[in-house]
Amino acid sequence: MTGNAPLGVNHATRRRRRFPAVCKTVFDRLAAAVGLCVTAPVLAIVALLIALERRGTILFTQVRPGLGAVPFRIYKFRTMRDGADREKQGLAHLNHTGDSRLFKIPNDPRVTALGVREAYGPDGLPLPAAERLTPLGRFLRRTSLDELPQLWNVLRGELSLVGPRPLLMEYLAHYSPEQARRHDVRPGITGWAQVNGRNALSWDEKFAYDLWYVDHWSLGLDLKILLLTFARVFTGDGVRVPGERGIERFCGSGPKPGTRSHDMEAPRVRG
Repeated sequence: MTGNAPLGVNHATRRRRRFPAVCKTVFDRLAAAVGLCVTAPVLAIVALLIALERRGTILFTQVRPGLGAVPFRIYKFRTMRDGADREKQGLAHLNHTGDSRLFKIPNDPRVTALGVREAYGPDGLPLPAAERLTPLGRFLRRTSLDELPQLWNVLRGELSLVGPRPLLMEYLAHYSPEQARRHDVRPGITGWAQVNGRNALSWDEKFAYDLWYVDHWSLGLDLKILLLTFARVFTGDGVRVPGERGIERFCGSGPKPGTRSHDMEAPRVRG
């Protein structure tokens, strides 16, 4: 890196891919504009259901790191009541896992009918997912409809259709220099890791897939990932819905110093 370049930006990589990157950006924005028009009725119906279900905002927004780790505000349909993140600290004493990285409490008061019903039975054990999820909650998660507002982020140039998923800002401090390279490209709504296991992957596997994409991305690969994403959405493969084991927070991991993603075995699409 040179000068005061943001975290993760590799100028040599970006110069080499300047023209393909312009084509990718044009395609992203055109596709996002068309996607917003085509899905407008679906967006309106989901927004109406959320508005009828609760008072408060329809959209969930959160600051995430984008290209070069520059912060931007991401948009999703809200599935928890307003202030759920702010309430988390006050509910920490109820976390029955004993691990601050895994936040899970019985009968979480923050969860609405869109997400889960009663989470635990009389014996204190989690109920089966089929009993905990409402039909609407299952449908939204399996079809990823809560992600549709991110097309607006794509139209604004903050997200790409395909790229490493934007993680939390707090994770930046835990990245190794190699892991930070995931910010050499614009984050995406879907990515190479998402079509190779999604939430079923470990953090090391997710970073390996993300870095492989950074080193090998092309317009052809993006098209392949988009097609695989549609297939995964329709089959529900790799989707984690409420009621399953929580995803651990990232606290630092990754390859040993001096190891780069091109030294690893190239990840292959599962299934």
